[in-house]
Parts: sequence; C-alpha cells; structure tokens
Amino acid sequence: MSSVKTGFYEKDGVRIRYQEVGSGFPLFAIPGGGLNSRLINWPNAVINTMEEFKADFRVITMDQRNATNGESTGPVPVDNPWDAFADDQLGLMDHLGVRQFAFFGNCIGGSFALKLMERAPDRVVAAIISQPIGYRPEDPEVMWNHGRDGWAKEFRERRPEVPMVTIEKYLHNLYHVRPDFVFSVSRDFARNCQTPMLVLPDDTPAHAYQTCVDIASLAPNAEVTVYPWKDPPELKARTINRVRKFLKAHLPASVASVVSRRS
Repeated sequence: MSSVKTGFYEKDGVRIRYQEVGSGFPLFAIPGGGLNSRLINWPNAVINTMEEFKADFRVITMDQRNATNGESTGPVPVDNPWDAFADDQLGLMDHLGVRQFAFFGNCIGGSFALKLMERAPDRVVAAIISQPIGYRPEDPEVMWNHGRDGWAKEFRERRPEVPMVTIEKYLHNLYHVRPDFVFSVSRDFARNCQTPMLVLPDDTPAHAYQTCVDIASLAPNAEVTVYPWKDPPELKARTINRVRKFLKAHLPASVASVVSRRS
C-alpha cells in the first residue's frame, strides 16, 4: 500500500507544501481551482490523479503559492506571475532531485503545463492537459473576475498588508497581458512545441472548449479525447486508461524498457 509523504520546500521567501505517493517515473500533478489550486482539491476532482496513478508513477503534487486553505506562501509575484509559478514548480522538482517528469495539469494546470514546456522543454516528457482554462471572447473577464471576487478577497483577509492595487496588477499580468488562448504562452509557442500532449476537453465558463480545440490543433504532437468524456462511468474509465497508456507510451526509452519488463 502506498503511503503519502508530505513536506515543504523553501526558497527566497517562498514556502511550498507538497505531497507524493507511489513509485516509478515522476508524474507531476497540478490540481484545479484556479489561483486556489491546492492538493486538498484532488478528492473532489473529476480525475483524482493521486489515487488513479499511484500504482504506476511517483505522483507529486503541491499547493500553489498563496492558494486559500493551502499551505504554500510567498510574495505576490506581480511582474512575471506565470514565470513565478514555473519557478516554484521547477524549484520543487529540483528539491526532490527530479530531472525529467510527466505532467498532469487540471484547470489552471493546463496553462502551467504549457509554461513549463516553454521554460524547460527537456524536462517535461509528456503532458495531460485536462479541462484547461482559456480565453472566452463572449466572457473575456471570467478569469479576472474569479481571481478578484474569489481568491483576492480571501487572500486579503489573510494578508491585509497587500494593497488591492497590487492584486489588480497581478491579475492584469496573469489574464490581460496575453488574453488570447491560455494566458501563459502564445499560439506561436504552441505551434512549435514538440512535447507530446493529450487534451481532455471541457466547456464551462472558465474552461473554454475552443481553447481545447486550439491546443489540439496547434501543437504538432497533441492528441485530444472525445468530448464529453466524464459520463457515463464506462467512458470516464476508458479515458483514464487512455491517459495512463499515453503517459507510459512517452516515457524516456530507458525507463520504458524497465516498465515493460515489470509488466
């Protein structure tokens, strides 16, 4: 039976809580929740990655910096927020001695995935982009509003010394600087990104279906599942199995040969 390990990583005033379970090739899994992406979200996720894949991978997850009810804290990275998230994530991987890893990103994790591919293309061997956030032209402020009305209100109750003008600049740089597509990277990057990825579409106010189509269309090594895929249970189970097979198919050759012998 796999036991869950919890720890903390600290660097430059940032403190990150993380958990890991299972063994094998590392699978870095980011839960949904927007700016409140935190590991306690996994039990209620459509795919509880920690449970579903712990028999196949060393699954690592974390609270994102300053998520409400999470235990990761740090400054508000106003100037380069997407890069700051990537710094936290890559710093954690360095702390754990992980060089290469597969990635599962739910919700905001899809934007994190693409930023990590841009920042460290030699480290991310494959990515699952599940129910990604994205720009919705008929409701262009949906992510900004979620951040302002949800996360920001809760954050300032904990950290009243951070002025609202700082929060608004932070949200602006997250969602307004590159408002088309997934916010964290450009379409040109996606068009030239060689990392294998599998997109699991969704269609909610924050998870634009067109964004899923765009990722799958632009990225040369992207695949996409059927939509909808969450119901009935048999279809969801097949989708989870496809995710597992996709990740295993894109393991580094040396690792894949070991997995094959074990199987």
